[in-house]
Amino acid sequence: MQRLMENGDFLQLSRFQPEVFDKPLQFSLDNGTKVSITAPGIVVLEPASPKGKNIVLSCGVHGNETAPIEICDELLQALLTGKRTAKHRVLFLFGNLAAMNIGERFVEENMNRLFSGAHSKDGIHNAERSRAKLLEEAVAEFFEAGEAQGQHYRCHYDLHTAIRASKNDKFAVYPFLHGKPHSKEQLSLLLACGVNTILLSQSATTTFSYFSSYRFGADAFTVELGKVKPFGENDMRQFAEAKDTLTKLVTEERLELPPYRDEDFNIFTVNQVVNRTKEDFRLNFPDDAPNFTDYPVGYVLAEESGATYKVEKAGEAIVFPNAKVAIGQRALLTVVPTKI
Repeated sequence: MQRLMENGDFLQLSRFQPEVFDKPLQFSLDNGTKVSITAPGIVVLEPASPKGKNIVLSCGVHGNETAPIEICDELLQALLTGKRTAKHRVLFLFGNLAAMNIGERFVEENMNRLFSGAHSKDGIHNAERSRAKLLEEAVAEFFEAGEAQGQHYRCHYDLHTAIRASKNDKFAVYPFLHGKPHSKEQLSLLLACGVNTILLSQSATTTFSYFSSYRFGADAFTVELGKVKPFGENDMRQFAEAKDTLTKLVTEERLELPPYRDEDFNIFTVNQVVNRTKEDFRLNFPDDAPNFTDYPVGYVLAEESGATYKVEKAGEAIVFPNAKVAIGQRALLTVVPTKI
């Protein structure tokens, strides 16, 4: 406890001495903030007089996506050591600790396909599935405890970096809202984070952000901040806006945002979801083609036995291509420009 208050090295301990947190730990900081650690990589901070928001900041669901991990680690250190003070309840989740330690996206299975109960289907058991279930439970407990305290607003920013480069360096996926309106205020918050490209999902998924959005009505996003790099190799100046905005979200009673303007954003909607269903699935464009690269109508994007996937609309672009996903998983999204 004293070490955490002096050094704030919660992530370091979670990664390399997880046994320290085998039992739940609670203590209070000098500024009155209550700290509750329920497991390695899972910590809640609650100010003495919270100002209404229940904020979830998750990172490292893919272990090699390091920039968001470093952003969250630095903010948490500042809060634990008293250099900054939380004004709202906040849950920090460092997702796949084992994958972080080997510098890989995952150990056995892509964790960001295991939420909304997918972790308990198919009769498969592994560390990623157990961890996804634990993360779901942490979010549920956090939001429900906030509600009981009269803290009603909920948000969840699941921070990632993309496998490949992007024509739009930072972008966010807005989970499917099942007919509810998109929040322009939330888009203004993302713009303040340096994120001006938004992808509107059109179906239910098993991602972490969709879980919080659908199950708890939270304002939730999968936020992609640049490209995968090893720990210590990120140019953190590229993420200054995101770091500053998230810090203000947690440490200021009210976050002042500029008014929403259509012209500030590149907004896309999903047109095609292409799953890999056969072993011979292949993508028909270079491995280094950036996200949001567009191809002409009729261009063959991907092929496998018995199926060919082509560009259907003008301006249709690729996002998240990965021919090496497991059979049955999404290998490619295509998107087209839209407005809200």
